[in-house]
Amino acid sequence: MSDTAVPAEAPSSTPYSLAHEVARRRTFAIISHPDAGKTTLTEKLLLFGGAINLAGQVKAKGERRNTRSDWMKIERDRGISVVTSVMTFEFDGLVFNLLDTPGHEDFSEDTYRTLTAVDSAVMVIDAAKGIEARTRKLFEVCRLRDIPIITFINKMDRESRDTFDLLDEIEKTLALDTTPMTWPVGRGRDFLGTYDVLDGGVRLLEGGGAKTGAAEQISIEELGKRHANLDVAAVKEELELATEACKPFDLEAFREGHLTPVYFGSALRNFGVGDLLQGLGRYAPPPRAQESNLRKIAADEPKMSAFVFKIQANMDPNHRDRIAFARLCSGKLTRGMKAKLVRTGKAMPLSSPQFFFAQDRSVADEAFAGDVVGIPNHGTLRIGDTLTEGEDVTFIGVPSFAPEIVRRVRLGDAMKAKKLKEALQQMSEEGVVQVFRPRDGAPALVGVVGPLQLDVLKARLEAEYQLPVDFEVSEFQLARWISSDDRKKLDTFIANNGSSIADDVDGDPVYLAKNEFYLGYTRDRAEGIVFSEIKDVKKVA
Repeated sequence: MSDTAVPAEAPSSTPYSLAHEVARRRTFAIISHPDAGKTTLTEKLLLFGGAINLAGQVKAKGERRNTRSDWMKIERDRGISVVTSVMTFEFDGLVFNLLDTPGHEDFSEDTYRTLTAVDSAVMVIDAAKGIEARTRKLFEVCRLRDIPIITFINKMDRESRDTFDLLDEIEKTLALDTTPMTWPVGRGRDFLGTYDVLDGGVRLLEGGGAKTGAAEQISIEELGKRHANLDVAAVKEELELATEACKPFDLEAFREGHLTPVYFGSALRNFGVGDLLQGLGRYAPPPRAQESNLRKIAADEPKMSAFVFKIQANMDPNHRDRIAFARLCSGKLTRGMKAKLVRTGKAMPLSSPQFFFAQDRSVADEAFAGDVVGIPNHGTLRIGDTLTEGEDVTFIGVPSFAPEIVRRVRLGDAMKAKKLKEALQQMSEEGVVQVFRPRDGAPALVGVVGPLQLDVLKARLEAEYQLPVDFEVSEFQLARWISSDDRKKLDTFIANNGSSIADDVDGDPVYLAKNEFYLGYTRDRAEGIVFSEIKDVKKVA
């Protein structure tokens, strides 16, 4: 398997070439249905990379963990991820950028944007439940972008479904060929470990689970002598059948998104995580070329370019900080350099770019294509912005979606209206919610994909801004961005529908409709006006 391995680190005195540094990067996301074990797996991967000293469970109390991937209070209280965490760590001479996405479907917009910033994904499947609804949806997003997927079947130490059934479900439901890289020896209480399909040998749950490197060279017969419950003949038959029935691993088919290598383990018991991490290092692609409005931009091009896929405010409540997460698409970013913000045409200094270990961070003196860096700013950067060393290109495919729920914000204390306006502006720039300000002066409306987003907004406004709010049902149910090639027609439409027109965070006009019927009725009579459910970031005129 050395043909796909990447060379280990050279002595620090040797200056790395850009191409070498880019080849060391692996930028990936973890996708799964809620409760499949994604957050636990994230923490165990960080443990391997030395980013944390003690991996704890999602609801661990106190400060037992140095780094938590779920750092917001509502996440810890509910045991869910609601924002995308970014974590950078090194392992085996490679640099891994792990983007942990929200599992809950109410945060699909955040997840969708995050998947524009990765080169591969790990799909976590619960061994007892198989493929669940959310996993299928996230997989479809990956397929749209041809993102290669490595599968980790989790919770093998609990009661689980038949292994062949699980592989069959992946193949039929997702139309994806499977190649088991490891194979479970026993299941549930009798789960002893995994067999290395490619190189032979067994990795035992007790003793060898947290290790990487070659598996213990022990035969299934020998294992049967140690464990009376093990049906040696059945295991050997399964292995034979798996080898014959499943396609051999093909790197090209995997990177094109047609085949998934499958690993088995238990994230909670730190078993199989090392195999998965080594698989990511060996097979996952280094940074890929990114589409822009002009051309494809290769990762090893010398000039730096990057796009912002996420904004996070108030990660440190003691400082009203605001971090833009940017994926480097090409070249090298150096601390102190100036970059052109293409949307405005202005230069901005990158004085303190940062790497993240979930909530903890360190200043990045340099970063390369494939890396994800945090750029502190005071409202200058927006989701979808492109930064370059001068070239006027815009990376495409970082969208905003029309909300499915529209609510009016009710503030108890009218004296805090200005503070609420500022807070909502920040939250909308961050992508937590969309804010629409009606042109007739009515109170602001917020748009979300799911009701949990409203809970998060309410909790954050109270915790970070001391603004207790409630939400009222609005007379409007739908929002659509409106545009026209004919400025006069757009102005006339806006004038004729004054009470239904609002501005979004960028000042772009939005038509608010009471329901689908009103929307269809208006659209049919608005000649030359385009109503859009998706808005892509565009350059300021």
